Amino acid sequence: MTTTKLSTKQCTIIPIAAFTAGGNLDKLKASLNAGLDAGLTVNEIKEILVQMYAYAGFPRSLNGLGTFMAVMEARKGKGIKDETGKEAAPLPTDKSSLEFGTENQTRLVGQPVTGTLFDFAPAIDQYLKAHLFGDIFQRDVLNWSERELATIAALANIKGVNSQLQAHFAISLNNNITPEQLYDFVSVLDLVCGSEVATNAKESLEQVLNTNGK
Repeated sequence: MTTTKLSTKQCTIIPIAAFTAGGNLDKLKASLNAGLDAGLTVNEIKEILVQMYAYAGFPRSLNGLGTFMAVMEARKGKGIKDETGKEAAPLPTDKSSLEFGTENQTRLVGQPVTGTLFDFAPAIDQYLKAHLFGDIFQRDVLNWSERELATIAALANIKGVNSQLQAHFAISLNNNITPEQLYDFVSVLDLVCGSEVATNAKESLEQVLNTNGK
Protein backbone atom coordinates (compact mmCIF):
# COMPACT_ATOMS: atom_id res chain seq x y z
CA MET A 1 0.00 0.00 0.00
CA THR A 2 1.38 3.41 -1.00
CA THR A 3 1.69 5.90 1.83
CA THR A 4 0.12 9.34 1.44
CA LYS A 5 2.99 11.01 3.26
CA LEU A 6 6.64 11.47 2.46
CA SER A 7 9.00 9.71 4.85
CA THR A 8 11.28 11.66 7.16
CA LYS A 9 14.22 10.71 4.94
CA GLN A 10 12.44 11.94 1.82
CA CYS A 11 11.53 15.20 3.54
CA THR A 12 15.16 15.92 4.43
CA ILE A 13 16.17 15.63 0.77
CA ILE A 14 13.98 18.63 -0.10
CA PRO A 15 15.78 21.46 1.76
CA ILE A 16 19.22 20.06 0.89
CA ALA A 17 18.43 20.24 -2.82
CA ALA A 18 16.50 23.51 -2.60
CA PHE A 19 19.16 25.42 -0.67
CA THR A 20 21.97 24.04 -2.83
CA ALA A 21 20.17 25.24 -5.95
CA GLY A 22 19.30 28.57 -4.35
CA GLY A 23 22.80 29.15 -3.01
CA ASN A 24 21.78 29.68 0.63
CA LEU A 25 24.72 27.99 2.31
CA ASP A 26 23.78 28.85 5.91
CA LYS A 27 20.41 27.15 5.52
CA LEU A 28 22.06 24.34 3.58
CA LYS A 29 24.44 23.74 6.48
CA ALA A 30 21.51 23.31 8.88
CA SER A 31 19.71 21.07 6.39
CA LEU A 32 22.76 18.85 5.93
CA ASN A 33 23.00 18.34 9.69
CA ALA A 34 19.28 17.58 9.85
CA GLY A 35 19.58 15.11 6.99
CA LEU A 36 22.40 13.21 8.65
CA ASP A 37 20.53 13.21 11.96
CA ALA A 38 17.44 11.81 10.18
CA GLY A 39 19.37 8.90 8.68
CA LEU A 40 20.61 10.04 5.28
CA THR A 41 24.01 8.50 4.66
CA VAL A 42 27.07 10.51 3.71
CA ASN A 43 27.05 9.00 0.22
CA GLU A 44 23.35 9.72 -0.29
CA ILE A 45 23.92 13.38 0.50
CA LYS A 46 26.97 13.50 -1.76
CA GLU A 47 24.80 12.06 -4.52
CA ILE A 48 22.16 14.76 -4.05
CA LEU A 49 24.79 17.51 -4.15
CA VAL A 50 26.50 16.09 -7.23
CA GLN A 51 23.18 15.74 -9.06
CA MET A 52 22.45 19.40 -8.42
CA TYR A 53 25.07 20.48 -10.95
CA ALA A 54 22.80 19.18 -13.71
CA TYR A 55 19.99 21.50 -12.60
CA ALA A 56 21.68 24.44 -10.87
CA GLY A 57 25.18 24.42 -12.37
CA PHE A 58 28.64 23.42 -11.20
CA PRO A 59 29.18 26.51 -8.97
CA ARG A 60 26.15 25.71 -6.79
CA SER A 61 27.01 22.02 -6.67
CA LEU A 62 30.64 22.68 -5.76
CA ASN A 63 29.61 25.18 -3.07
CA GLY A 64 27.22 22.59 -1.68
CA LEU A 65 29.91 19.93 -1.56
CA GLY A 66 32.31 22.36 0.12
CA THR A 67 29.68 23.17 2.74
CA PHE A 68 29.11 19.45 3.30
CA MET A 69 32.82 18.88 3.82
CA ALA A 70 32.81 21.57 6.52
CA VAL A 71 29.75 20.02 8.16
CA MET A 72 31.39 16.60 8.20
CA GLU A 73 34.56 18.01 9.72
CA ALA A 74 32.60 19.80 12.46
CA ARG A 75 30.59 16.67 13.27
CA LYS A 76 33.76 14.61 13.39
CA GLY A 77 35.22 17.10 15.85
CA LYS A 78 32.19 16.55 18.08
CA GLY A 79 32.69 12.80 17.97
CA ILE A 80 29.67 12.16 15.75
CA LYS A 81 30.09 9.12 13.51
CA ASP A 82 27.82 9.26 10.49
CA GLU A 83 27.03 6.26 8.32
CA THR A 84 28.96 6.36 5.05
CA GLY A 85 26.47 4.23 3.16
CA LYS A 86 26.91 2.18 0.06
CA GLU A 87 29.04 3.18 -2.90
CA ALA A 88 27.53 3.34 -6.37
CA ALA A 89 27.76 0.06 -8.23
CA PRO A 90 29.95 0.15 -11.35
CA LEU A 91 28.01 1.00 -14.47
CA PRO A 92 27.41 -2.02 -16.71
CA THR A 93 29.68 -2.19 -19.73
CA ASP A 94 27.29 -3.79 -22.19
CA LYS A 95 25.77 -0.45 -23.23
CA SER A 96 26.94 3.12 -23.66
CA SER A 97 25.86 5.95 -21.40
CA LEU A 98 23.75 7.25 -24.29
CA GLU A 99 21.95 3.92 -24.61
CA PHE A 100 21.32 3.68 -20.87
CA GLY A 101 20.23 7.31 -20.73
CA THR A 102 17.82 6.98 -23.62
CA GLU A 103 16.22 3.97 -21.96
CA ASN A 104 16.13 5.63 -18.54
CA GLN A 105 14.67 8.86 -19.84
CA THR A 106 11.96 6.96 -21.73
CA ARG A 107 11.05 5.00 -18.58
CA LEU A 108 11.08 8.10 -16.40
CA VAL A 109 8.87 10.12 -18.71
CA GLY A 110 6.74 7.21 -19.90
CA GLN A 111 7.49 7.73 -23.58
CA PRO A 112 10.40 8.68 -25.87
CA VAL A 113 11.39 12.33 -25.52
CA THR A 114 11.59 14.37 -28.72
CA GLY A 115 10.88 17.97 -29.67
CA THR A 116 11.80 20.94 -31.79
CA LEU A 117 14.23 22.25 -29.16
CA PHE A 118 16.24 19.03 -29.39
CA ASP A 119 16.10 19.22 -33.19
CA PHE A 120 17.39 22.78 -32.96
CA ALA A 121 20.24 21.84 -30.58
CA PRO A 122 20.92 18.09 -30.86
CA ALA A 123 23.94 18.37 -28.57
CA ILE A 124 21.79 19.19 -25.52
CA ASP A 125 19.62 16.17 -26.26
CA GLN A 126 22.70 13.94 -26.29
CA TYR A 127 24.09 15.48 -23.09
CA LEU A 128 20.76 15.05 -21.28
CA LYS A 129 20.43 11.45 -22.35
CA ALA A 130 24.05 10.33 -22.02
CA HIS A 131 25.16 12.21 -18.94
CA LEU A 132 22.14 13.17 -16.84
CA PHE A 133 19.89 10.19 -17.49
CA GLY A 134 22.74 7.80 -18.25
CA ASP A 135 25.76 8.50 -16.06
CA ILE A 136 23.84 10.07 -13.16
CA PHE A 137 20.42 8.38 -13.06
CA GLN A 138 22.03 4.97 -13.64
CA ARG A 139 23.86 5.30 -10.31
CA ASP A 140 22.09 3.32 -7.60
CA VAL A 141 22.95 5.30 -4.44
CA LEU A 142 19.55 7.00 -4.73
CA ASN A 143 16.42 5.57 -6.30
CA TRP A 144 14.55 7.48 -8.98
CA SER A 145 11.84 8.75 -6.63
CA GLU A 146 14.53 10.25 -4.39
CA ARG A 147 16.28 11.79 -7.38
CA GLU A 148 13.03 13.34 -8.58
CA LEU A 149 12.32 14.81 -5.14
CA ALA A 150 15.75 16.42 -5.25
CA THR A 151 15.09 17.68 -8.76
CA ILE A 152 11.71 19.28 -8.07
CA ALA A 153 13.05 20.81 -4.86
CA ALA A 154 15.88 22.42 -6.78
CA LEU A 155 13.67 23.64 -9.62
CA ALA A 156 11.07 24.99 -7.19
CA ASN A 157 13.72 27.22 -5.62
CA ILE A 158 14.98 28.60 -8.95
CA LYS A 159 12.89 31.39 -10.49
CA GLY A 160 11.79 31.20 -14.09
CA VAL A 161 11.91 27.44 -14.66
CA ASN A 162 8.25 26.50 -14.19
CA SER A 163 8.10 24.55 -17.45
CA GLN A 164 10.91 22.29 -16.22
CA LEU A 165 9.31 22.07 -12.76
CA GLN A 166 6.03 20.97 -14.30
CA ALA A 167 7.82 18.42 -16.46
CA HIS A 168 9.46 16.90 -13.40
CA PHE A 169 6.22 16.92 -11.42
CA ALA A 170 4.85 14.77 -14.25
CA ILE A 171 7.93 12.53 -14.11
CA SER A 172 7.51 12.22 -10.34
CA LEU A 173 3.92 11.04 -10.80
CA ASN A 174 5.22 8.46 -13.27
CA ASN A 175 7.77 7.21 -10.73
CA ASN A 176 5.85 6.17 -7.63
CA ILE A 177 5.29 9.60 -6.09
CA THR A 178 1.60 10.21 -5.48
CA PRO A 179 -0.32 13.50 -5.77
CA GLU A 180 -0.76 13.41 -1.98
CA GLN A 181 3.00 13.11 -1.51
CA LEU A 182 3.57 16.02 -3.89
CA TYR A 183 1.20 18.16 -1.81
CA ASP A 184 3.24 17.03 1.19
CA PHE A 185 6.32 18.17 -0.74
CA VAL A 186 4.74 21.62 -1.17
CA SER A 187 4.07 21.76 2.57
CA VAL A 188 7.74 21.04 3.29
CA LEU A 189 8.72 23.77 0.82
CA ASP A 190 6.45 26.20 2.65
CA LEU A 191 8.19 25.43 5.92
CA VAL A 192 11.76 25.66 4.65
CA CYS A 193 11.63 28.06 1.68
CA GLY A 194 8.62 30.22 2.43
CA SER A 195 5.18 30.86 0.98
CA GLU A 196 6.27 32.45 -2.30
CA VAL A 197 8.26 29.38 -3.38
CA ALA A 198 5.58 27.00 -2.09
CA THR A 199 2.69 28.86 -3.75
CA ASN A 200 4.43 28.82 -7.12
CA ALA A 201 5.19 25.10 -6.75
CA LYS A 202 1.59 24.34 -5.77
CA GLU A 203 0.22 26.24 -8.76
CA SER A 204 2.62 24.40 -11.08
CA LEU A 205 1.67 21.06 -9.52
CA GLU A 206 -2.06 21.71 -9.91
CA GLN A 207 -1.60 22.59 -13.58
CA VAL A 208 0.06 19.20 -14.07
CA LEU A 209 -2.60 17.35 -12.07
CA ASN A 210 -5.41 19.06 -14.01
CA THR A 211 -3.73 18.26 -17.32
CA ASN A 212 -3.29 14.62 -16.34
CA GLY A 213 -6.78 14.34 -14.86
CA LYS A 214 -5.45 13.47 -11.38
